Formats: sequence, C-alpha cells, structure tokens
Amino acid sequence: MRYLLDNAGEVWGYTSEHLYLALIPLLVGLVIAVPVGTLVRRVPWLRRATVAASGLVYTVPSLALFVIIPPIVGIATIDPLNVIIALTLYSTALLVIAVPAALDSVPAAVLDSADAVGYGPLRRTLTVDLPLALPVFVSTLRVVVVTNIAMVSVGALVGVGGLGKLFTQGYQRDYPDEIIAGIIVTLVLALVFDRIVYLLGRVATPWVTKGAA
Repeated sequence: MRYLLDNAGEVWGYTSEHLYLALIPLLVGLVIAVPVGTLVRRVPWLRRATVAASGLVYTVPSLALFVIIPPIVGIATIDPLNVIIALTLYSTALLVIAVPAALDSVPAAVLDSADAVGYGPLRRTLTVDLPLALPVFVSTLRVVVVTNIAMVSVGALVGVGGLGKLFTQGYQRDYPDEIIAGIIVTLVLALVFDRIVYLLGRVATPWVTKGAA
C-alpha cells in the first residue's frame, strides 16, 4: 500500500492504459459476436464450425499471438493495437459461442407466442430472443471482462501491458512491493468490473429480479 500511495500518479496512468486495452476488445468482440452468434445458431453445421474455430483461437497462447500478429497486420510489436487485436480474438471466440447458447435458453413457448402474434424473424430476435437470453449471456460476459483484465498484463512482456509493467519492472528491480501493488490493483479492477457487468445485467433484466422475489 505504501508503494501505491507513493506512486499514485504512475499507477493511475498504468491503470487507465490497462482498462483501455481490456475494454476496447470486449466492445469490439460484442459487436462481432452478437450478430454472428445469432446467425450461426440456426445453421447446425455452421454453428459447429464456429465452435471449432473459436476453440482453436482460444487455445493459442497469448504471448504467441503478440508475436504473430504484428508481421501479419503490419504494426510494431509494442503497438497497443497488437494487444487489442489479440484480446479481441479471445473475446470474440468466447462470446460467439455464448450467444447461441444463451438464445437456446429462451423458452420455446415464448418463441411460439411471439410467432403467433405476428413477430417477424428480425423483430422477434431483437425484442424477444436477445432480451430474454441476457441473463445467461451476462454470465459469460463477466468471464470475458475478468479474463481480459487479467490477460492485458501479459502484454507487458512485449512492452505493452498497463499494470503488467509493474510486474516486469518489479522483477527487473527485484522489488516485490511493486509486483504486489500490480496484483492488488489488477484484482480490484477485475472485481469492480465483474460487479458492474453483473449490475448492468440486473438492470437490463428487471423481470428476473421480480420473478425471484
């Protein structure tokens, strides 16, 4: 705690960078995964192929991606875009599997009722399927946001990593206080954003709270 108090400005700068590198991939992953996951759900072979491709992407070590991406995209290894692209791939890989699974949780009787009153495919997806799938989807979203916050630190090994720089600097200086400070702040960020996503999910699905009551 003494290190955090004495170096508050530096730690805050690392924290801001850390959040930027963790949350931008999450948002991009959502933009990609929600429409793709919704489309592949109705095509069994395409859904299986998506699951296989996502599993393959997620098994690639993050450090390997940080090395592979720059020559492919044409950017420097220490470019923050390197970490953003890698974490976007991971985020999309998890979310694109979660979307069909969440949609599967919507009761068939509700879908039949929507069809019976004349909802078209697009209208039903936007106003019935996706809203009712939110409780299941949010559980995966919480995993992704916490995972991103943890994995950003690995980027410090290639010169980009927010709070991960406290780990590398602390190791190089043989200064455990700096490493412990990085761990504390990373854990706090993960816990805070996990609760934020949870609360946003509760606000977006008030019927779940009323049903539980």
